[in-house]
Amino acid sequence: MKLVDFTKRQLQTMRESKWNSLIEDVSLFCDKNGIVIPKMDEKYALGKSKRKISTVTYSHHLYVEVFCATIDLQLSELNSRFSEVNTSLRLGMTSLSPDDSFANYDKNKIMKLATYYPNEFPASKLEDLSYELDNYIDYVREMDNAFSNLKELGDLSKTLVKTNIYKTWGLVYLLVKLSLILLVATATVERAFSSMKFIKNDLRRIGDDFLNDCLVCFIEDEVFESVSNDAIIDRFQNMTTRRVQLK
Repeated sequence: MKLVDFTKRQLQTMRESKWNSLIEDVSLFCDKNGIVIPKMDEKYALGKSKRKISTVTYSHHLYVEVFCATIDLQLSELNSRFSEVNTSLRLGMTSLSPDDSFANYDKNKIMKLATYYPNEFPASKLEDLSYELDNYIDYVREMDNAFSNLKELGDLSKTLVKTNIYKTWGLVYLLVKLSLILLVATATVERAFSSMKFIKNDLRRIGDDFLNDCLVCFIEDEVFESVSNDAIIDRFQNMTTRRVQLK
């Protein structure tokens, strides 16, 4: 995340101040090849060099537009993938990691992570969490060897339960569990929205209940492929009495 933040700042700096270096390179190229470089704040009369000046002026503006558009596109891509919320979530999860004896522990980032779960961590519980974190980190670092060789959040969660410590620091354990399911929950939502583009479009207007049923069948296609047509027919037949036997 530090590298991502560094890259975003470098691109922004390039967007704002690196244009001069590009102009210098273009100017050296023009001088080397005898191309006239017009001054943008001066007026040029029509003459023999009209075509050359117009071409250079157009090239100048084209360079500006392409340069800025490329930087903006890169920044937009990074910002969409690593927004402020996504960055805070990732940094908070990293701060909970037990790797290298909790070397990445950062209380402020963990507290920031908790604020994204207002239902589980209202203001009163945030105060309790702050107090728990101070005691929790001292304990896992110094008082119990069971936590010294852990690598991932999954290992931490298992050890908290195994040592029965999850009852002592319940709020910390809750935050660890939320962090573990975050990636799965995010992937599930993205998968659902991606599938929705195929199921619901301008030419297909369907209600929410039917849309939900269609999405389940579309997303879990491997599960439904294992169900035979006869089993579906029998299930549908037994739901209510019908005049005609389905076969």
